[in-house]
Amino acid sequence: MEKNIALIYGDCASPEIVTQAVRVLDAVAAKYGHTFTYTRAYMGGEAIDQFGDPLPQAELDKCLAADSVLLGAVGGPKWEGVPGDKRPEKGLLRLRAGMGLYANSRPAKIWPQLADASPLKKEIVDRGIDFIVVRELIGGVYFGEHKTFHQDGELKAVDVMPYSEHEIERIGRIGFETAMKRRKKLTCVDKANVLDTSRLWRRVLEKLAPEYPEVQFSEMFVDNAAMQICKDPSQFDVIVTENMFGDILSDEASEITGSIGMVPSSSLGAGPRGLYEPIHGSAPDIAGQDKVNPIACILSAAMMLRYSFDMPAEADAIEAAVSGVLDAGLRTADIMQESCTLVGCAAMGDAILARL
Repeated sequence: MEKNIALIYGDCASPEIVTQAVRVLDAVAAKYGHTFTYTRAYMGGEAIDQFGDPLPQAELDKCLAADSVLLGAVGGPKWEGVPGDKRPEKGLLRLRAGMGLYANSRPAKIWPQLADASPLKKEIVDRGIDFIVVRELIGGVYFGEHKTFHQDGELKAVDVMPYSEHEIERIGRIGFETAMKRRKKLTCVDKANVLDTSRLWRRVLEKLAPEYPEVQFSEMFVDNAAMQICKDPSQFDVIVTENMFGDILSDEASEITGSIGMVPSSSLGAGPRGLYEPIHGSAPDIAGQDKVNPIACILSAAMMLRYSFDMPAEADAIEAAVSGVLDAGLRTADIMQESCTLVGCAAMGDAILARL
């Protein structure tokens, strides 16, 4: 099978992890008889440096022409002083919108080898951590109107959180369909006691629920959900929620699994083309030091093979290689444990390649 993958290497330490993910993809292609070609696309800080724009149209067009996109991470101190509409993160938002990617899925699953790395008590971890946050990706406050203005002698800022029924319904269906493939439990997380948008979310999700009678559907306020993820994550199977709540909760969920450096993500729309990226940032403090953990990016590549390219055996092989490396006691600094062996980014890539 032939596939073209757009690569966005990103900023700071990000190129180090994308490099390792590409090595793994090349090994998979050789082993299973595929041909992966790569198109370099620029987004974020590196695009600002080259073009003065976090995502020029020509770079977006490269992504739209590809079968899927693999991304590292963008942003860093170097670009903190640029205007708001030119920040690296704006490129990411525009990429998601331009590709029509409205559903972001972030698994929160603890690897048994890293159970001791979770900040939660052992008795909580032992009950199990295995759920997915399905986050609406191109609506809500991140895409609403933002303005700062003078009023009554002082500055005032307003951010608007818009949602329409069809935006909620399409992400709601993905939540229900995901639950059907798992343990058949779906929790809608909102703030319906305060926000009109959340009340609309409840109305739409409650209307959808009868179409999925096998799914146990529930609703929870976001502040309670944030507490429950730490108190008893085993109660969750699939969480579906709006953009900002999902951004925050998925980061919290990743941390209870031991390290944000282990968590991949997929972003999909109406077709098979997707955007795959680790959920962590660009790690500017360790850029160029061969310390960053490449596993989340490598697992993101595995998700791409599974969900966009229909290559489950290849994805399984990558995940098994990662598990084998963890069994062997190899650890990057963010997941280092007693009696384990500390390795750098490239050495971790070498070890995973050897397992493949």
